[in-house]
Amino acid sequence: MATPTMNRSDLTALQACPAEVQEILHAVASGAELTFGQGLLLATAEGLALDALVAVADQLRRETVGDAITFVVNRNINFTNVCFVGCSFCGFARGPGAADAYSLSFEEVVRRAREAWERGATEVCVQGGLPRDLDGFFYRDLLCAIKHAIPGMHVHAFSPMEIDYGVTKTGMALRDYLQMMKDEGLGSIPGTAAEILDDRVRKELSPNKLPAARWVEIITTAHELGIPTTSTMMYGHVEEPADWVRHMFLLRTIQKRTGGFTEFVPLGFIHEKTRLYRHGGARPGAKREEHLRVHALARVLLHGAIKNLQVSWVKLGFETSLACLQAGANDFSGTLMEESISKAAGATFGENVSPEEFRSRIRSIGRVPAERSTTYKIRRVFDEPEHDPQSAAPQLPRAPAESHVPYIEGAY
Repeated sequence: MATPTMNRSDLTALQACPAEVQEILHAVASGAELTFGQGLLLATAEGLALDALVAVADQLRRETVGDAITFVVNRNINFTNVCFVGCSFCGFARGPGAADAYSLSFEEVVRRAREAWERGATEVCVQGGLPRDLDGFFYRDLLCAIKHAIPGMHVHAFSPMEIDYGVTKTGMALRDYLQMMKDEGLGSIPGTAAEILDDRVRKELSPNKLPAARWVEIITTAHELGIPTTSTMMYGHVEEPADWVRHMFLLRTIQKRTGGFTEFVPLGFIHEKTRLYRHGGARPGAKREEHLRVHALARVLLHGAIKNLQVSWVKLGFETSLACLQAGANDFSGTLMEESISKAAGATFGENVSPEEFRSRIRSIGRVPAERSTTYKIRRVFDEPEHDPQSAAPQLPRAPAESHVPYIEGAY
């Protein structure tokens, strides 16, 4: 293992941790793929063992992607909060008759996308709830509206759950449906709706959610068609460390077969306003050490497969995000400009962050900021603070009240 770049405290932690952990960390740093038992031992690391895991994960990050911390200028658009699925961990979804149920028109989604483009965004991330009355070609038509208005905008949209719903509603074959979406300009798919890819856990979280095998089928079919996706894992609820390891190993297997994952994003469970926490026996999210452990474990277990490891600042906050960016992660996520889903579950870390603030926080830990595209092409590296541009602030004016219209049965 290339240890000279590790600082003295990191070397001390590695040398002082249990011999079994030392052996595993030396093995992965030498390029070995770990067994489930080895992964589980790291997933439960504490004290000096956790310090050593973090140090080696950060070293692997440095060797794999260098010292730049990337971010993307993007906007989230959640087009409706009406959903029948009933996930117990979700504070965002509403029934169609709820006072605060809403749906955005195509015109309003396009307006928000154009507004983001004018402020320097290169991506819109578009997702929403699943209304029962959704038209089968709604996702296609929404995609077409955005791409017609703003051809250069990358549309990162429609989770595997939404793709599955579109397939069900249209009656099309999965491969044909995805090819249609690609032909109409779909740039990439969020690898959300993964939660934990184990049906035992998924039944506790949401009995109506698509099975793990269907998530895998949709993701791998997208990859085979040349549609890249992200990958995610939600932790801090009813799962156990063994579930993390199995989940990451499954993602590693998919990536070795398809190469279609652009990144892995650990998503800490936001518990405050969810039924899963209030009535379902979930723990109240993860603590700081667990966040560090999950991110470092991901870098180690996915080493040689998925290069990019993203922090979700809206779920972690900036302080913990920066700690995880020194524990194997290399991407700060996006500006978002607006964020509804985490906020609805109780997240309190804000809805947007400016590129200037990203750059400042990245430099605060001695790293180099770089703006990227959705698929990790570097658009600009910001080597010197004095040469930084003053980009348009992503804080956008609140959408006019008439654009955030109440949900109307049959609107889709």
